[in-house]
Amino acid sequence: MKKKILSIFLALAMVLGLCGCDNSDTLKIGVIQYAAHPSLDNCYNGIKQGLEASSYNGKYTIDFQNGQDSGENCDQYAKNMVANGYDMIIAIATPAAVSAYAAAKDSDIPVIFCAVSDPVGAGLATSLDAGLETCNGTADILNLAEQLNLIMTLQPDVKKIGVLYTTTEANSVSHLKIFKELCSAKGVEVVESGVSGSADIPQAAADLASKVDCINNFTDNNVVNSLSVVLEKANAANIPVYGSEVEQVKNGCIASMSIDYVELGKKTAELAVQILDGKKCSELPVTQVSDVTPVVNTEVLAKFNITLPDAYKDAEQVTTNS
Repeated sequence: MKKKILSIFLALAMVLGLCGCDNSDTLKIGVIQYAAHPSLDNCYNGIKQGLEASSYNGKYTIDFQNGQDSGENCDQYAKNMVANGYDMIIAIATPAAVSAYAAAKDSDIPVIFCAVSDPVGAGLATSLDAGLETCNGTADILNLAEQLNLIMTLQPDVKKIGVLYTTTEANSVSHLKIFKELCSAKGVEVVESGVSGSADIPQAAADLASKVDCINNFTDNNVVNSLSVVLEKANAANIPVYGSEVEQVKNGCIASMSIDYVELGKKTAELAVQILDGKKCSELPVTQVSDVTPVVNTEVLAKFNITLPDAYKDAEQVTTNS
């Protein structure tokens, strides 16, 4: 009887041991998304699609965490993922990427960032030619020259363009510098208004809208999260708002030279797969995505009595989400 019980115990231990081996072969990938808004959601969808299409499909689990527009939340999620020995952290948007790299830089856990417009300015790369030892990713480089051409074509008499931005977002600071230089060369004034948080946006947007011919958005997470407020203040002043990607146009901006954020997510997944296959982050360049497509909101064009110019007759045309 004792021998029979011992045999059963050993068999059970062997089964449990095999199960444990299977679990240990499953990669743990943490994903931290800074905030919930359409462009970042599209990034995550692209990442999932890219991973599912790879040779790792079925061999990983994703722990998805949304930072809810809070750097402190991202810090905590990243620390937990490092403490639990995750195999990789994918961070969507600059604040999430900064949190992830700060938590993981003293470990061997690679951090793959997505939708970071200025990786060098954010301290996530020393140049775009190669990643850091355990950090690399994809950069959404806004084509601000094309964006300015779009604005000046739709509004040939534009003299002042307003920019609302978060002073602590490295992306926005670098975008503002470039945009001001481009506008200055065209004889257009940029009126800037810096905010530190969402609570500042209603008053700042109202003040800005009263001084300019239009407002131009970057990929500033704080401002995009409050896009409805910006649009409300701009509409009250009877001026249009230009977006930086298609989802903002669908939500009421007049037009944008748009980056495909689902495609950006897929390219992020492709890079992640290379790292999982054994490539080092420092061996690969930062993946840059700068191809843009013109998108216009026909309802908003009509509201401002703007006829779509021939130069943009092939633009993607959308209407406002209900």
